[in-house]
Amino acid sequence: MMVKNLLAAALLGAALSGCSLFSSSTAPKPAELEQITPAIAGRVVWSARVDGVKFPLSVAAVADQFVVAGGDGTVQALQASDGSRLWSASIGQKLAAGVGSDGQFAAVVSTANEVVVLDGGQVTWRKTLPTPVVAAPLVAGERVFVLTVDRQVHAFDAKNGDKIWVLRRPGEPLTLAQPGIIAAYKDTLIVGQGTRLAGVDPLRGTIRWEASVASPRGTNEVERLADLVGPLMRSGEVLCARAFQSAVGCVNAERGSLMWSRNVGGTLGVGGDASRVIGGDASDRLSAWNTANGDVLWTAEQFLNRRLSTPLSLGATVIVGDFEGQVHFIDATTGKTQLRLPTDGSAIAAAPVALGNTVLITTRNGGLFAMRPE
Repeated sequence: MMVKNLLAAALLGAALSGCSLFSSSTAPKPAELEQITPAIAGRVVWSARVDGVKFPLSVAAVADQFVVAGGDGTVQALQASDGSRLWSASIGQKLAAGVGSDGQFAAVVSTANEVVVLDGGQVTWRKTLPTPVVAAPLVAGERVFVLTVDRQVHAFDAKNGDKIWVLRRPGEPLTLAQPGIIAAYKDTLIVGQGTRLAGVDPLRGTIRWEASVASPRGTNEVERLADLVGPLMRSGEVLCARAFQSAVGCVNAERGSLMWSRNVGGTLGVGGDASRVIGGDASDRLSAWNTANGDVLWTAEQFLNRRLSTPLSLGATVIVGDFEGQVHFIDATTGKTQLRLPTDGSAIAAAPVALGNTVLITTRNGGLFAMRPE
């Protein structure tokens, strides 16, 4: 039964990630790019390349470096200011997930289902996992935390790979083969367990609190599939997440309680800040919700069916990429487009990430574009 369930979830995940089971001729037509007069300035300040990114990539932004990886298993750290390479290493296998880093240790997962950890660009250990992984590992507190597709959490010693503990999720009929949520808040590990956001003791692997973001609905197991999907949006003690095709909601991490939840479709995580939570629905209609109470602040329909990335909130601007490699800069208070910059013509492969005022964009063809709005 477990193999059957994982296979069903994997097929569902593949369909949602772009390997559609339907003819492209039946897909909704993407909105044409709108004509805009730039309201802000911005430019590409440096670029680099990795091997094509055909896996769920998360870029680690830590200290003054971006840690990135390509599908061929090459992991590199790049200086955020100018893109110079600080180190580069190959794990010798293709990647299924990555990258997590705390600035010293970097962790990825190979297609052979091994978590591989590097220290300063040198592979130090690798461990085989019992079930597949599509979410980037989390590296924090000299530990490596890995969330498997069946939502088990494995904790390893970052230095030597010793297994510390395993948290197993209560059995459910199906899980989603899409990156889930694994993050840190102060001294608490945050993980998605079905529709629940859970605060976990990182030393013992025991649950401190749980808060449900959505209530599964539907007449069968697939319709009731509402796993939390990454990335997570954090602003202070507020954690906001999307439940797959079900809801967006925010949790207070100090109290471990739900603040609000709104029924809205969508398959990707959310971005935002202390003022607003921003995410797209199944048709790529962007919405901004008040972080405090979930009230809708604005909606934007200029990107319908353009297969948007998870948005990034950077001050007064929201940054989101699309399937043609276009990067859109949006006014955070109105949802109006301020600027558009092209990349290499391939889809944006990961949520934009920022260090200071430098934003790194990664494309499916392996293009790395560092942009600065001005």
